[in-house]
Formats: sequence, structure tokens, C-alpha cells
Amino acid sequence: NCGRPASPRPSGEGAAPCVVVLLSSLLGDITQKGYEKKRAKLLASYIPHLPSKTSASSAPGPSTSTATKHHRAHRSGGARDERYRSDIHTEAVQAALAKHKEEKMALPMPTKRRSAFVQSPIDACTPPDTSSASEDEGSLRRKAALSAVLAQTLQSPDYWINRSVQSSSTSSSASSTLSHGEPKTQPQPQLQPAASLLADVLAHTRIENSVPPDVTSSTPQERGSRVDLPPAVRGMSRGQSRSSMLDTADGVPVSSRVSTKIQQLLNTLKRPKRPPLSEFFLDDSEEIVEVPQPDPNTPKPEGRQIIPVKGEPLGVVSNWPPALQAALARWGATQAKSPALTALDITGKPLYTLTYGKLWSRSLKLAYTLLNKLGTKTEPVLQPGDRVALVYPNSDPGMFWVAFYGCLLAEVIPVPIEVPLSRQDAGSQQIGFLLGSCGVSLALTSEVCLKGLPKTPNGEIIQFKGWPRMKWVVTDTKYLTKPSKDWQPHIPTANTETAYIEYKASKEGTVMGVAVSKISMLTHCQALTQACNYCEGQSSGRLCVPIQALDPSFHFGLMNFMVLKECVFSFQSVMNRIHTITVPYAVMKACPMSWVQRVHIHKARVALVKCRDLHWAMMAHKEQKDTNLSSIRMLIVADGANPWSVSSCDAFLNVFQSQGLKPEVICPCATSPEALTVAIRRPGARGAPLPARAILSMGGLSHGVIRVNTEDKNSALTVQDVGHIMPGALMCIVKPDGPPQLCKTDEIGEIVINSRAGGTMYYGLPGVTKNTFEVIPVNQAGAPIGEIPFTRTGLLGFVGPGSLVFVVGKIEGLLMVSGRRHNADDLVATALAVEPVKTVYRGRIAVFSVTVFYDERIVIVAEQRPDASEEDSFQWMSRVLQAIDSIHQVGLYCLALVPANTLPKTPLGGIHICETKQNFLEGNLHPCNILMCPHTCVTNMPKPRQKQPVDVGPASMLVGNLVAGKRIAQATGRELGVVEDQDLIRKHQFLSEALQWRAQTDPDHVLYVLLNAKGVAVCTATCAQLHKRAEKITATLMERGGLNTGDNVVLLYPPGIDLIAAFYGCLYAGVIPVTVRPPHPQNLAATLPTVRMIIDVSKAACILTTQPLMRILRSREAAASVNVKTWPTIIDTDDLPRKRPPHIYKPPTAEMLAYLDFSVSTTGMLTGVKMSHAAVSTLCRSIKLQCELYSSRQIAICLDPYCGLGFVLWCLSSVYSGHQSILIPPLELESSLPLWLSTLSQYKIRDTFCSYSVMELCTKGLGTQTEMLKARGLNLSCVRSCVVIAEERPRLALTQSFSKLFKDLGLSSRAVSTAFGSRVNLAIGMQGTSGPDPSTVYVDMKSLRHDRVRLVERGAPQSLPLMESGTVSVCETWLRSLRLDFLSSLIWVNSPHSASGYYTIYGEESLQADHFNTRLSFGEPQTLWARTGYLGFIKRTELLDASGDRHDALFVVGSLDETLELRGLRYHPIDIETSVSRAHRSIAESAVFTWTNLLVVVAELSGSEQEALDLVPLVTNVVLEEHHLIVGVVVIVDPGVIPINSRGEKQRMHLRDSFLADQLDPIYVAYNM
Repeated sequence: NCGRPASPRPSGEGAAPCVVVLLSSLLGDITQKGYEKKRAKLLASYIPHLPSKTSASSAPGPSTSTATKHHRAHRSGGARDERYRSDIHTEAVQAALAKHKEEKMALPMPTKRRSAFVQSPIDACTPPDTSSASEDEGSLRRKAALSAVLAQTLQSPDYWINRSVQSSSTSSSASSTLSHGEPKTQPQPQLQPAASLLADVLAHTRIENSVPPDVTSSTPQERGSRVDLPPAVRGMSRGQSRSSMLDTADGVPVSSRVSTKIQQLLNTLKRPKRPPLSEFFLDDSEEIVEVPQPDPNTPKPEGRQIIPVKGEPLGVVSNWPPALQAALARWGATQAKSPALTALDITGKPLYTLTYGKLWSRSLKLAYTLLNKLGTKTEPVLQPGDRVALVYPNSDPGMFWVAFYGCLLAEVIPVPIEVPLSRQDAGSQQIGFLLGSCGVSLALTSEVCLKGLPKTPNGEIIQFKGWPRMKWVVTDTKYLTKPSKDWQPHIPTANTETAYIEYKASKEGTVMGVAVSKISMLTHCQALTQACNYCEGQSSGRLCVPIQALDPSFHFGLMNFMVLKECVFSFQSVMNRIHTITVPYAVMKACPMSWVQRVHIHKARVALVKCRDLHWAMMAHKEQKDTNLSSIRMLIVADGANPWSVSSCDAFLNVFQSQGLKPEVICPCATSPEALTVAIRRPGARGAPLPARAILSMGGLSHGVIRVNTEDKNSALTVQDVGHIMPGALMCIVKPDGPPQLCKTDEIGEIVINSRAGGTMYYGLPGVTKNTFEVIPVNQAGAPIGEIPFTRTGLLGFVGPGSLVFVVGKIEGLLMVSGRRHNADDLVATALAVEPVKTVYRGRIAVFSVTVFYDERIVIVAEQRPDASEEDSFQWMSRVLQAIDSIHQVGLYCLALVPANTLPKTPLGGIHICETKQNFLEGNLHPCNILMCPHTCVTNMPKPRQKQPVDVGPASMLVGNLVAGKRIAQATGRELGVVEDQDLIRKHQFLSEALQWRAQTDPDHVLYVLLNAKGVAVCTATCAQLHKRAEKITATLMERGGLNTGDNVVLLYPPGIDLIAAFYGCLYAGVIPVTVRPPHPQNLAATLPTVRMIIDVSKAACILTTQPLMRILRSREAAASVNVKTWPTIIDTDDLPRKRPPHIYKPPTAEMLAYLDFSVSTTGMLTGVKMSHAAVSTLCRSIKLQCELYSSRQIAICLDPYCGLGFVLWCLSSVYSGHQSILIPPLELESSLPLWLSTLSQYKIRDTFCSYSVMELCTKGLGTQTEMLKARGLNLSCVRSCVVIAEERPRLALTQSFSKLFKDLGLSSRAVSTAFGSRVNLAIGMQGTSGPDPSTVYVDMKSLRHDRVRLVERGAPQSLPLMESGTVSVCETWLRSLRLDFLSSLIWVNSPHSASGYYTIYGEESLQADHFNTRLSFGEPQTLWARTGYLGFIKRTELLDASGDRHDALFVVGSLDETLELRGLRYHPIDIETSVSRAHRSIAESAVFTWTNLLVVVAELSGSEQEALDLVPLVTNVVLEEHHLIVGVVVIVDPGVIPINSRGEKQRMHLRDSFLADQLDPIYVAYNM
């Protein structure tokens, strides 16, 4: 029951062990009063056990939303559109929906870009063929009634749509905020006041504009640029909201369409979820899912164990032919002119009549041709026992008969299949697998059919997908050879050898061949003859068969074919002239009455039809009044096992009883591919009472028990019997899952049959055969009841009074959700009963289940009419959700509408369910509307974690709840070494002095080479040149700047040597340089405000820049974004006079500020840190030692030079260490992708530094061109270390891809490594040339969410690979230790090159102390530590470092500011994004963030917009499966919308602001319910 509160059962429903209520025809004539008296007496003993009061589980509350029109006028559609209509069920559904009539719907409608409205092409807009038929589809299209089921208690929309919210398993978010209810007048389940308060606070929070625009993004973001009171440039406290300026009213931002919808969704999700979740089993090592608690009110079977039911004995007939071929030979010789088969043409007129003589002679010719004329005498193509495919259209039964009997006479095994229409037919690959597994290499077909097959340009038949190579043989008479006089076919007595193979498709879509033996075929004919009560002395009979029921690919088709065979060799002279008339499908479409007319014209005795044929005839009967059906003795309903067939039979009888149709001739039958005919109702005697009906409770059926529905007719399912089992058979009912245990008498189970007349095996599949054809039922103790093997039929049912068989569904249509069984057909009937159905096509609807998060989830897919509006479609979908929830008490996971004519079809026009499901799971369905409801139906979510305050200090590993290991988690860097030379001491003290010293000692040594996009050195700088350029800038600053020592000067330059010269010019002048990325000329609106903000925040007194940039700053375009009149002094440094400054400034102490480093963090916040001269020189010394940099070395740098380690390497490191830096601006790679790699090859570079964005550009852009690059002579074998500079977790997948792709160019697999820095310390870890190779570990993601580290093996479920972020040796001895607190896993660092603090105008001392001057409460409390804001851990490896000690590897997990706290657990966005990007091939990039505790996923679509809606279920599935979170909103956008900074990091908060301000122009926004 999956924890649902059980509705109170009607009196006696749960207790009374009676199986069915019989109509008065069985009870005798009984008055209402007598009935009540009898009923009360029967139930008296059970009354005390019934619940006395209704469960107060959840009271419906008022719903808030947009009103929906409840009732619309019925369409005056044609007969076909109304053929599935069931007044009874429509009433039930309308009653369920009536509850919502006055209430508003609480569903936010999805947002769709106009171009994303998928319009079918004009030819596809014609209404799809709604009259098609296959067996699966026959069951799917109920023309019949749905007498189903109103739930005892109906819920309001907010109640059904929001089951998810109760206590734990809310949305993707921390459900505590969502699990409160709104004020209601009725009693409520327990609410959480704190949660309620929190959500209300969140809903009414005024959202401040505290996020600066992104200086590093080139994505347009229309941001306000007000800077009246610039915020402190520091990490903002996480509690503050980071959204755009939006005034809110009742929690809904008025200026934002998107946020209004999210608020709507939130209001929907706030209310209690049904059912309330029970206790959870918490175990860190196992999956945390709900352990279902048994519901005491669940109905349980109470009857005795069923006794196997025996069919009547099979009679013995003296002159029964020994084999089917013998019968054909007999009638072909003795009754040659008797008509065997009449086929109709497209107009409904007889096309040809095949006599028994012709059938025999043509079959004989074909058998002779197959055996003697296809190969040579020594090498015949066919041997007896070979398998042959029969490929014939269903409009040509005569050719099929000849081919079938020809194969039997030739003793080859026919495998009938449908005509393939195209290479990509639905299920074609599986048919190919069947043909391959059966070893079929020859196909028989007709000339007309062969001409219609798709062909290659040179005229050969195309190779169908998955098919083996086939030789095609035409069997038309003119191509057959008359057998020689001495040749006679070998006709052995029927034995256990295989006669033919028919295929069946399983629920999963796999196709298996059911082998039917010769003796089974003969016995089956005999059993049918006996069951159909043919006897001597009857006049000649005719059988009318609508041909689509004859298609040999379906089991009822072959069952009908068996009837034909029975006609062929009927064993008395009076029975031998049975004449079969087949009505083609095309005729049925044109004239639905055609089969009735044939019965009338030919006075047919037996008609073999499907429910649809009955319905069509009934709808068209007004056109033809003069028909007489009194000749019919048996009207066999082939799909009578479909529980919805009863209303078709009743309606047909009601219309045609006046035209001679007798009630007792309607004979439903049950068939199965494995057992052939299972049961058939025998024709009754004239005037005999009609058989009973079972009126069952739908609730009981979902629990697999039979309970009589005694009170509410709307909650009942009426089922007709399918008669008794076949003669000579033995039947049991066993549990459908697990061991084949016998059911109790009031229990629904799978029908199993023991009979000589069924299939014998799945051809070539002995394992599956054993589980299906050799089942031995066991009793409750587990002991076998005998040694007789039974065959599973795949039918679900029970045995009623008088051993009548009732079928309530099929295994293949069974959906097991939360332990309850639901029938796909029942759900289709409910969906089609929702009015108005002008949105979708009846009969073009598929229901299936997909397994997501340890349970089956129900998906409904339907074809939408081209003229349906978005709003109508959405309203219909939301009403279907309500109806199914109210009537079946089950939540839908997904409801999708696709354009007309796009669902895969079976050859007979029905929907191919397996292929549809496959398309859904692979993202190939291309819906035009979709509604996901994971909040409603996912009820087994883990319990939100409650954080426990545990006081544990740093430890090396946390296992379970115990701290294991005594060593404090710390890693210590190398010794810096003692510097004795006074010159070196001075050089190391200040970079300005280092440059002067180099200019004097080695003036011509080239420090910098700048390359352009063509790889040409456009600018170089020797030590002396750099010194002189710096002096010119210093002189200009002193002259024109009017600056004081210590003033801040902004450097606004493109990446190059000008930037470096300006930096040293500032140091010489005693002012503080602030490097800022210049605004993007094409995107000033987004990038200029950030420049302005840094200038304002840093109180810059002057701007140094180039002439082009100065013009941009003062341009009219710039004035549109910022106030250009208030810029500080702007000095252009392009053409400066040759002047030397009067003096060069020398700082009094090394603790003075050297420069300010401003950067936009990944959370979208601008943070500036102060770097002192001491920190700069020790940082440069660390890099020199770690990377072994000397004057003779060359390194290549492809990084942005504006902040962090990129700036240090670009501007500072060469001056300190004296090596030559080849500078490659990353922007140049956009016009010349191979620039970086070709530079490495050309200059034979050993060490290079790059960013992830550069590596990604090369991987995506050059990955396919390695052969061409190799041919050009590009060789990377010289590269010893390629270090990626980043302030994030190493991107293992990207670095591995890069290494593998360029391995062919000589790149060593050990070359690529990563460095790690943060705002407080720019270089914490870097992989040195002398250190060990970077190591990789695998950690358990579930533990990581609890802030714990558990190492697992590679390939373990839920494992996450982490690459080492460099050795902690950059920090040298004075980095005494890098510690890791396992409760928060926060990395702290103590190092001389840490920043001095945040640069702030207001002096946030508390934050400063918290981030830069933290002390431990144990160990060495006097040591000051800096908090990096990153989570990670240290692992001591077996590798040795340069000093010979064991290597301590630092693993960074992610930034604390970026993490999402959902359901009490900590998630890293990159993990969710990695899963999302894997979900579909068209997802180019993704980003996640939260808003009011909803998880929002933004995915960039690289494919066509037609695929946009395919991504919604896939994204929801993957996040639920891998992260146990429910996605609240899925946003599909164009490529490039997600803002990325210069380091290749996603700016998720900017994305969030743009989304809420409705600036993304999304293709589609889906709000998951």
C-alpha cells in the first residue's frame, strides 16, 4: 500500500470471502428486501471487524490556482472518435473531477518559447489512423466502458498534486520548509511550525541587489549598475539573498513572471503530502529508502488454497486424421471443389475463392519447389527442419495459407512475421533477433509484397535493421514447379517436432519465438472442435473472420488460424465444407459494417471478431437496417480476455438483438502465445440464463485480492467470464511473482495451464523456457503439488463459481507501483474518460512504467491534435492527473503529449509500447507538452538528515561515527632554505628591486615574449626594456596623476606586456596596482558595470589604460551602462615621453601592500584581497622551488592575467626567477585553436600553465584533428608538466580526456596536473616537477553528503573520482600544517604568502578575523590560520616526496559557498551537473542552483528545439536516481547562456538572477509537480 492511508472499505468488502456477486439469473428471482436480508445475514459475522470510523489521514484543503472550465460541450465527432466512450466510466471520472469544479488549479503552466511549439508538417496533421488494431492496442482502446471507481474519499487538487511534501520527501529541497500547510478548517496532519515560519519568512523576504555584475563574463546580463553604496568587497554571508532587486508581494516577486510561477509551484508543494511517510531505516552504507510498513487495513486473501481445475476430457475419435497435412490431403482429394477461403478486395466484394483442391495442389507445388528447385541435388538450400520466414500482407490470406501448408508438407518450419515497411520499423531489430536466433535465411513472400518492400538504389531489398542476410523467394503459382509423378510429400504421424514458430513480444520489448509442435497443433484443433460443439448432421457452416484478427504474428491470430485448420480437416462429411470468408482491414476501415454484411449474405454460423469490430459495426448500423444475424451460432470475441470487452459485447447485443442476434451466442475467449487458446465460452442453449458477471472492487484488485463491490457502482470493475478451460487441460492460479505458489480462492494470480494443445518452448532459449513452460506449482509450505509441468499464460485472473474463468488483465500490462498492481488498460480508460478529449486522439495513447529510484513510475504518452491549444492541453493533462489519483489512488510520474502521427506503430497500426518506452528513456520521443509529477508519486524518498552537534576535532578519517586514526590531518610543505647572499636577500625582499637588479646584471635577457593568433612574437621584453617602460609609466604617474603614496591605481589592459610594465611602474611610484579585466567591446552592458564597481570599491585615484580602451570608457555606448563623467583620471600609456622618475619608491617594510587582487567568485561575488610584498616574494620563491624555475628555462602561459595564480605567473614569477615566459592570451585561441599546442611544440616547452577553459577549447575543438596536427609535425613529447590553474575541484574527466586525446602527439599521461588556490591563499597546492605523480581516489558520494569521507574502490556504486589538487609544498616550512576538520571538512592554511585580509572600505573586522586570523581550540592555539572556504581532505599516500617522506596528498572537494543544502545534506553542484550532462547527448552544459528550496536545473540544448522537452524527464530521472533529489524546475536554454568566467568556472548566482528576472529567453521551463 506504500504507506497510503487506506480508505474505509465498504461493509463486508474486506472480510467477506465470497468471490463474485452473481446476477439474479443465478440467485433466482429475489426482491430487494430479500436481498438486503440475505446480505445482512451473510455479513453479520464480519461486521465487528470493520473499521468504525474513517481515517483522518489527510483532510483536503482549499486550493489556490487558476480556475478550469469543468464541462465542455461534447464534440460531434464521427463514430470512430466516440467508439471508446463509456458513459459509466465517464460519469465516475466526472464525479471525481466535480470535487475540483469550484476550486482553482494549483499548477503553474510551463513556459515555452514560441519557436518551441512543435507543429507537425501539413501531411502529418491529418488525423492519425485511430482505427488501427493490434492486440496490444485493442486492449488499449477501450471503446468500452470504464466502470471504474471513485475513491472513497476524494481529494482537492492541492491534496493530490502535492503528496510529496509531507515531512520528508519533498521536492529537491530541504523539505522542512515545504512541509507546512495553509490554514484549513478541517483537521490536519501534524504540521511543523518552525518550517512553516521559515517558508513564510523566505516568501516575504525583500531581495536585495547585492550581487555585482560579472567582470569575467561575456554573456549579456542586463543588470542595474547602481553603486551608490558599494557593498564590501568580500565573501557575503551565506544567509543573505543574492537575487536581483525585486519587490515582492505575498512572496511573489511582481516583476518576475518566472518567480511568480515558482511561487505558485511552491504554494502547491507546501501542503501536506499524501500519504504521510512512515519511519525510515537509516543506514549510511546502504541506500536510504523508506522501508514500507504494512498497512493493517490492506485487504488480504482469506479463502482456502485453490484446487486445480480440470477441463472436460478430450474425446477419442476413430477416424481423426494422424496429422494436419493428412486432413488437407484427404479434403483436397475428396472435396476438391468445396470452397475453403474467400478473400475480399478493398471494396468488400469477393476477390477470389480458394477451394480445398487448389489449396492442396498449390501447397504441394510449393513444397516440391522448396525441397527440389532452390539449390542443386547435392546442395539443397533447404533441409527438413530448417526455419523459413513467411512475409505476407494480411490482405492476402490465400497466399499465406498456401505458404503455411507448403512448409508443413516440405517439413520445414514456418516463422510468420509482418511485412517490414521501412528500415526503421518499430521493433524491427527485435524481429531481426528472432530470425537470427531461429537461423532463418530464407523468406517466402508474394510478388506484390516483394515489389512493395523498400529497396536500395540498385534495386536490391534493403538490409533491415538487425536482420540476418535473407534470400527472398516468391511463391506465386506461376513461379512454382509442378511435382514429378513419382514425388510424394512425406506425411508422418503428428509428433513432438516443431510444426511452426509464432513470435511474441515481452513487456520489455524482447521478441521470442514460441514453438508449437505437430501434436500440439493437432490436439488443439481437436480441443477446439470439441469446445465449439461441432457435431455430425449439422448443415455446412461458414466462418466469417475480419482479417486483422487473422494476422499470424499475434496469438489470437494463430488461434483463429487454428479454427481455420479445424475447418480444413473437420472429421465428418457434414463438417468438411466449412467455408472461411476473410474481411481485410482496409475494408473494415472503409465500411465498418462489412463483416456483418458478410455474415448476412453467407449465413455464416461462426464469426470471429475483436471488440473494436463490434463497436465499429454498432456505430455504423444505422446505415444498414436489413441485416439478419440469426444464423450465427458462435460470435467468438478474440480479445474477450480484455476486462473492458464486456461493455462492447453488451452494447453490440443491445443494438443487434432486434436483428436476430441471440444473447447466448456471444463467446468471449482467452488466448495466450504460450498456451494458445486457454478458455472459451461454449455457445449456450436457447433461453438458458446468461453467465454471471463479477463486480469487483478496484481497490481490492490493486492488492491482488477479489473483493465484491457492494456499495458504490463507480468504484467497481465489471468483468465477464471467458467460459471454461479447453478440453483435456488442467488449470491453476499461481502468484505472478516469486515461486509459483498456488493462490487462494479469493486471490488474483497468473493462470497456468497443463495441456498437450499449447506451445512447447521458446525456440533457442532453454533458460526462459524452463521458467515459462516447465512450471511446477507449489503449495503454501513450498512443496510441489505434483510432477506435471504447467505453462504460464501471462493472463491474470481467477476461477469463479462453476469453474468459470475470469481474466482481469495481462502480466505485460501490469504496473507494480509501491507494492500495488495497476493495469495499464484501466489507466487508459480513465484518461480517455476525462472530458473534453479534443486535445488528444483516442486510441493513440500508451501507458507504461519506468523504474526510477527503486520503484516503478507510471508514464502516459498520447498524441496531441494539431489544433489543440497549449492551455487546453495543459488543462486536460492536469485533469487526467486528478482523475487517476482520485480513482486509482496512484500518482502519475509523467504525462507527455507528442505531435500527431509520431508514436511508433505496430504493423497493424497500434502503438508499439516497448518502442515508445525506449524512445522516452533515450530522449527520442520529442513531446510538444510534458508534465512531470515526481513530488506527487515519489513517496519512498530518504528521510531528511537531522544534523547532530558532535564535538570532534580534526582527524585523518571518519569512519561511521567514530574518529579513526590518531594523526591530525595536516600536511607540511618543504623548507624554503636559508639565503645567505645579501644581494639575493634584497632581490627576494621586493619585486621592484628584483627587476632593477636584473636590469643591471643581465639587461639583455628576454623575460617575456607575447604571441598573436598566428603564433608570431608581436612583442618581447628584456629585463632592461621592462625596467625602462616601467620608469616611463612611473614618471607619467608622478606628473599627471597627482597621486600620493599608497593610492590605488586601476590597470585596464588586454593581456600583454603593457600590463606587466604598468604593474612595475606602479610599484616604482609607490602606488597600489589593481589589475582589472577590460570591458568586452561587444558586451559593454554586462561587463562595464563590474569595471566600474571595482574602480569605485577600490577608491582608485587613477586609471592606466590604452588609447582604444580609453575611447571605449568615454564612448556613448559606455554612457548607457555607467556614468562616464565620474571616471577617475584616465592616463593612456601608449605613447609616453622618455622620462625617468626623480626617484624609485622603496617600501619601508615588507608588510606594506604590494597590490590588490580582485576576483569574481563562482558564487558571483566580487572579493578583493590585499597582498603584501612579503607574501608576494615568498609566493614567487615557492613557485620557483616547486617548479624548478631558473633563468635558462622557458615556460608557456595561456591564462588570464587579472587575478589569482594566473596574475602571479604572468606578471611576477619571471621577474623573480628570471625564466622566460611565453605569453599566449586565451582570447587568441578562439581564432586559432592550435596556437597553444603548436607553441609548446615549436619552442619545445617543458612546463606550461593553462586554465580549464583553454583545455576544454582544445579538447572539444582539436580532439578530432590529432591526425592532421601530427602530420603538421606537432609534437608534445617535450612537455614535462602541464599545470591547470584553478580555484575549484580538479575536473578529472576533462584532464583525462585531454591526456588521452593528445597522447598520439607524444603528450605523456603523467604530464597533466592541477594547482589549487583560494582567495585567502593564491597557491595552496601545486604539482611540482620533482614531486610524485598526482594520485586519484574514489570516495563514496553518500558519505560526502554527510561531510564524511569514505574511500571506496573504483567502479563502486555512487563512487566519485577525485584527483589530487597538488602537493602542499608551495607553502614551505612556514605552512606548518594544512588541517582538515572532518565535521565541516574545511581546509585551513597557515602560510607566509597568505593574503593580509579582505580589501574593504568599511572594515568588517569580524569577517576579517574569522577568515584570516582563526585559532584552533586545541593543539597550538597561538597559531593563526586562514580559512580557505573550501572543503577537502588529506590522504597520506604510499608515494615518496622529494625529501623522501611519505607524500601527503590534498584533495579538494569544492567551495563551501557553492554547496547546496538540501534535505539536510550537503550537495556540490558539480556532481549534480555531471549527472545531468550525462543524461542526454544534446545537453551541452548544465548548471544547478536553488530558489526557495526548489532545485532548479538549467540545461543548454545543443540539438534542435524539438528535443527540448525530451530532456525534462531524463534530467529529473538522473538527479532522482543518483542524488536522491527531486528537481523542482527544469529550464532548457540555448548554448552559451550559462555564464562562465575567465577561469572556465560557472557563475551560478548570475544565472539564478537572470532566471528570476526572466532574462534567459528559455526554450522551455518545466515546473515539476
